[in-house]
Amino acid sequence: MPQTVYIDKAQLDQMDVVTATTGSLAEGAARLRVESFAITANNVTYAVIGDMFGYWNFFPAPGGKGVVPMWGHAIVEQSNHPELKVGERVYGYLPMATHLDVLPGSISAGQFADITAHRQPMSPFYNLYSRLSADPEHDPAREDARMIFGPLFKTGFLIEAMMRREGWFSAEQLILTSASSKTAMALAHCAKESSPAVKRIGLTSSANLAFVARTGLYDHILSYDAIGSLPMVKTVAVDFAGNAAVLRRIHEALGDQLTYSCLVGATHVEARGGDGTPLPGPAPILFFAPDHATATVKELGPKGFGEAVGRSWSGFVAVASGFMSVRQQAGLEAACTAFQKVLGGTADPSVGIVIRP
Repeated sequence: MPQTVYIDKAQLDQMDVVTATTGSLAEGAARLRVESFAITANNVTYAVIGDMFGYWNFFPAPGGKGVVPMWGHAIVEQSNHPELKVGERVYGYLPMATHLDVLPGSISAGQFADITAHRQPMSPFYNLYSRLSADPEHDPAREDARMIFGPLFKTGFLIEAMMRREGWFSAEQLILTSASSKTAMALAHCAKESSPAVKRIGLTSSANLAFVARTGLYDHILSYDAIGSLPMVKTVAVDFAGNAAVLRRIHEALGDQLTYSCLVGATHVEARGGDGTPLPGPAPILFFAPDHATATVKELGPKGFGEAVGRSWSGFVAVASGFMSVRQQAGLEAACTAFQKVLGGTADPSVGIVIRP
């Protein structure tokens, strides 16, 4: 029987696995059976800002509940569409569930879009599904890495590309909060690779200092209680933590030396609020990856963009294999436990979690 995880949108640590009956498949639709997905801080971000950016709208749930989006692999279990055959495998945006019905459109050899009506108001970026048999990004040996790092890596790649387009806002150094998070590590890798003159300073908890050092991605690593010792030079800050107190301390420590403040995600959920008092220096700007993807593709061209991402991705996966391991777990109950650990900040940053529901 199909199962879905419903989460309380007002209290994200409250999750239930719900069993539903299988309805008839609509004309022209296909039913996907979810094979695997990764649990990362990215999924927590989708939940934290779900109402702001419409993330709850992709996979509707009853009032007050939500279904957290995942990135993963699925197989066509049933099809009423002549171009999608039972047994075909795809990669894309999936619910924390065992099944998803899609209405394929804009079909090509390498991908299709879900054109279900309720998904159309959101960014088309999230409605595309790669057909693995003709997907140039698919590597059977790296399926776990793609789920764990893929969307996060592209976000890091796009942040670096945006900063470089803007001349790094005249900054000499880049500060990254939550330096152990996967998106921060992806940005650090891309900056090290493409903008080595900009020093990379990772901020993390005392408990994660050793792990962050082991990555080799940062020029300097500081614990959050050492923010006052940041070098006083022109700086851009990228905040992955979503911790209002940490962000304020960065702004206050650097003052007018801070030339740009960027907000990405929210790993410190319990501290994401603030008192509403304006911060010193530049107003933080939220980074929305789909918008910047459009700008970067326009700059590089579709082919050039794909090649640039592919080169950088290959290098990152090779580096990440030296400090990350993968743990596969079965069932949606395990998915709930893993999500709650990431939500609560107790997940081991050196382990990537892949769920097989």
